[in-house]
Amino acid sequence: MPYILSAAHIQLPYLLSQEKVMDFSREIFGTAFKDIERLLKAFKNGEVESRYFVNDLDWYKEDHSFEERNNSYIDKATQFGVEAIEKCLDNQTFLLESIPMDEIEAIYFISSTGMAAPTIDARILNVLPASVRTKRIPIWGLGCAGGAAGLARASEYCRAFPKAKVLVLSVELCSLTFQKNDASKSNLIGTSLFSDGVGCVLICGDEVERKAISRQKGQYRILDSQSTLMLNSLDVMGWDVKDGLYVVFSKDIPYIIKNWLKPTVEGFLLEQNLEMKEIRQFIAHPGGKKVIDAYQDSLGFTSEMTTISMDVLREYGNMSSATILYVLERFMEHGADPGEYALAAALGPGFSSELLLMRWEQ
Repeated sequence: MPYILSAAHIQLPYLLSQEKVMDFSREIFGTAFKDIERLLKAFKNGEVESRYFVNDLDWYKEDHSFEERNNSYIDKATQFGVEAIEKCLDNQTFLLESIPMDEIEAIYFISSTGMAAPTIDARILNVLPASVRTKRIPIWGLGCAGGAAGLARASEYCRAFPKAKVLVLSVELCSLTFQKNDASKSNLIGTSLFSDGVGCVLICGDEVERKAISRQKGQYRILDSQSTLMLNSLDVMGWDVKDGLYVVFSKDIPYIIKNWLKPTVEGFLLEQNLEMKEIRQFIAHPGGKKVIDAYQDSLGFTSEMTTISMDVLREYGNMSSATILYVLERFMEHGADPGEYALAAALGPGFSSELLLMRWEQ
């Protein structure tokens, strides 16, 4: 069974308070909505306090073509992706010594906020001293579920190749998809919530001498994973691709979570002969305050179990697929008691869920 050895994220250049982004949205959308002040309450009700962007707010006031936005995505995703990988492989919180890039056998690149061919992982491997035989597995379009899916697919790779060291890199530059001429409520809600984030995780197979590499006394061992698709739900979440990426964000998402997620999770745990009460840590992608509330209502978890997810949401907003990697990193820093089970969960377009069952082992 694979282990998670290291994780890291990048502090992007522009830290903005929620108040400042709300003022910006009032300026941009003020004439488009008659009830703008009522709608702007979403900026405070969501409990996001700050977010990181790759540009300052003045950039978003200007008109940019889809080509300009996407070229910016390619440049910045490559730059910050390189930085996140280097930080992950040299993170002294988790590792006794740096891991050479040429020991990485595969890289899973996760994103949904820009397009590139060759993909961003190829561009990154042209910068870093990696093996030319590094396997590249780019995954696009899973949105907020992508980070958890990347962890699951990487763990499956390490099961097949137990001597492997594998990276999961998520780069989401949500701000580059902002549409200042889109006067839809989905766009306004998205503007109140989404942000930019870059996270990286190192996973290894169980034949890797992890105790000789890891600074920690224990690590998360990935026991199993499950992907679940809700049929006939294509309009719940995703992009409308026109002259840019226009957000689709149904107001029914919290309701769907409350009614659909519990039997999905219970069935997953039952296959491992576990019950919900045996889960001690909940590594949840914080899609928003209402999503976290829906997690608690559906799964019966206490607010204490979603504290770390809520903290990440407050400090960073929703960074799509990267967010759960930030949450995971904090859980790794705290550690757990030997043998404790953790459940990782994220939801995305499809409508779909990605689940991972993990256990802290020494």
